[in-house]
Amino acid sequence: MTDTTAGLIQLGLLLVALAVVYKPLGDYMARVFSTEKHLKLEKGLYKLFRVNPDSEQRWPTYAAGVLGFSFVSVVLLYLLQRLQPILPWGLGRGSVSPGVAFNTAISFVTNTNWQSYVPETTMGHFVQMAGLTVQNFLSAGVGLAVAIALTRGFIRSRTDRLGNFWVDLTRGTVRVLLPMAFVFALVLIALGVVQSLKAGVAVTNPDGSQSTIALAPAASQEAIKELGTNGGGILNANSAHPFENPNAWTNLIELFLILVIPVSLTRTFGKLVGKPKQGYVLLGVMSLLWAASLAIIWFSEAKASNPAALAAGASMEGKEQRFGISGTSIFADTTTGTSTGAINGAHDSLSGLGGGGPLLNMLYGEISPGGVGTGLYGILVMAIIAMFLAGLMVGRTPEYLGKKLGKREVTCAAISMLAMPTVVLLGAGIALMLPDTAGALGNSGAHGLSEILYGYASTGNNNGSAFGGLTATSDWFQSSFGVAMAFGRFIPIVAVLCLAGSLAAQKKVPETAGTLPTTGPLFATMLTGTVVLVAALTFIPALALGPIAEALA
Repeated sequence: MTDTTAGLIQLGLLLVALAVVYKPLGDYMARVFSTEKHLKLEKGLYKLFRVNPDSEQRWPTYAAGVLGFSFVSVVLLYLLQRLQPILPWGLGRGSVSPGVAFNTAISFVTNTNWQSYVPETTMGHFVQMAGLTVQNFLSAGVGLAVAIALTRGFIRSRTDRLGNFWVDLTRGTVRVLLPMAFVFALVLIALGVVQSLKAGVAVTNPDGSQSTIALAPAASQEAIKELGTNGGGILNANSAHPFENPNAWTNLIELFLILVIPVSLTRTFGKLVGKPKQGYVLLGVMSLLWAASLAIIWFSEAKASNPAALAAGASMEGKEQRFGISGTSIFADTTTGTSTGAINGAHDSLSGLGGGGPLLNMLYGEISPGGVGTGLYGILVMAIIAMFLAGLMVGRTPEYLGKKLGKREVTCAAISMLAMPTVVLLGAGIALMLPDTAGALGNSGAHGLSEILYGYASTGNNNGSAFGGLTATSDWFQSSFGVAMAFGRFIPIVAVLCLAGSLAAQKKVPETAGTLPTTGPLFATMLTGTVVLVAALTFIPALALGPIAEALA
């Protein structure tokens, strides 16, 4: 079987699996966030933390809950890392340095999972499980909660209430993420993913010397790492490590886990607003962007014409033999089209144009299909921008889903949309001016620029993947990446919640003959064009100096 045939089979199985679960999972999540009933476990948590689950919050209170919860999470995760020597299962590993602990705490709380350390030599099992894995659940739960709050903004009329953040966070974690992660952790164990509390196992090398292979509770971490679009590996090679991703079947399951919630949330949205076709349009745009990037990456890697690829007969540098070019291309496209950042190959080894595909995915704003929750509210923001532009062209006040889009709504959408480009371009520009940056690059010229641009695109978009050629351990990169992750996460969240509050306060506007339909190919084309146009106008100059220049060289 050729590599291309194997890749097409895996791609077909992936699409079939997503199609099978799309409606039932999407409908289930709609019920989870619309029911008034609370589970016994949830009631116990509400009582413990003194939450009234039947009270609802205005958008500033909802936003304060998100920010306050995230701040406390950062502090606790930072302390866990600094106090590692006195914690159980520390495996003799010392206290994590302040810079790395700060960067890692922000990284996992913001669902970025950028890692500037070697996990198997830095983090003990307790910090991995009680700190990093817990945040994998909670950061994804926060994204779900914000997406649902924005959806309620479209549903509700003449109210200042968006629901209860603590209830939404609890339900998303307890009813969606935990059961799915538990089941798929068992599946991954059955397929060969390691689950061990040992530090490592001693092996004898062919020359008679002894080595130790690191072990970890990988399967339980792997399941939520992908399901929550987190991406941080419990081992340094991430999903390229045979203990985390041993074969083609685990690779397929991990791809499925990355996509299943972001894809199914479009069905949840359509169900909650009472118009399933609205969700289908959003899914269609997401799928088109994802497929276009996959075609670019796959073709570029399969037809690479650089001297090394021609001499070897294939562009296999930085790729695992068990996945091949096709499996690596699908994974690279999926992990950057969402906010996951997990890798099963070295993105730094991709060809010029092939490496530009993952970078472009992130510069879209990671809405193809985006992360858990973040993808849905990200593409809804772009839909509002698209409808605003359409209104300008026809001279009519824009409307979307029965809500007028005035100054306040468009301002909130614009702030959410512009936060990421501001963080990425300012961070990369300042880094390029610093004299020490050249020493941190693995390559010079266009590829070196791509490494810096990719780093800030990854952190500013809360993706977490890296090109691999950039050494980001200096104080500048640790701190600037931390700021990029925080601003890239929380500025859009606050803007989206403000937008949700403004929409909920409006009354519903009835559809008329002049209302632009938002369930057909015209709107889908407008939305796709808006996404591409915004990314093109913002990032083409930077891309032209990086991956485009490298591809044309």
